[in-house]
Amino acid sequence: MRAVDLAVADGEFLVLIGESGSGKTTTLNMINRLIEPTAGAIRVDGEDALAGDPVGLRRRMGYVFQGAGLFPHLTVAENIAVTPKLLNWGREEIAARVDELLNLVRLDPAQYRRRFPRELSGGQQQRVALARALAAKPKIMLMDEPFGALDPLIRDDLAEDYRQIHNSLGLTTIFVTHDMTEAMLLGDRIAVMKDGALVQVSTPNELLSHPVDDFVKALVDTPRKRARRLAQVLADAS
Repeated sequence: MRAVDLAVADGEFLVLIGESGSGKTTTLNMINRLIEPTAGAIRVDGEDALAGDPVGLRRRMGYVFQGAGLFPHLTVAENIAVTPKLLNWGREEIAARVDELLNLVRLDPAQYRRRFPRELSGGQQQRVALARALAAKPKIMLMDEPFGALDPLIRDDLAEDYRQIHNSLGLTTIFVTHDMTEAMLLGDRIAVMKDGALVQVSTPNELLSHPVDDFVKALVDTPRKRARRLAQVLADAS
């Protein structure tokens, strides 16, 4: 990693995008100290994130990654309740929170709370993973290609649902993807990374109209190329 100077505003949806190995996930993992930076500073809500307990820091943030990572021996409700139990919430408070979150991610509590991960589809598992990440009411969400392994229709549906959740809960989200179309549709701003450094940080419209170099231009042209190919396929089929 080279010097990464990046500020994320309260309530912002920031997307990190770049090729594999560009530093997206490393940047994400330094924010909650899964990876300790060798230099520089990280501040969360104005406080030095490197000064305190990393476990306490992580419990203030939700984290969702590709592949739901649910505990297979725990039910849906037990998976969602993991962090509240560690925080010594009461039983009734946990049960109410589980039902609230299942409703939020559009899974009927009566139908799903007692199921095990193996009884769920991939999309359902990822909805439970999202509910688990939200369980302790974090204001910051870290998302590492959370929908990348899902079928396209399920992926788009879940991404749209998460954007609505982000808005309704007033979350601050840092979202890693390698898909420029997804980045354009979700992000308030997009941070393009290459070789461990930031290349450009702009709104989707600014990226489209003023890419700083050929690398960024090639990235933002990807959705346009897809649209043109799709238009040609539809024209050939008609």
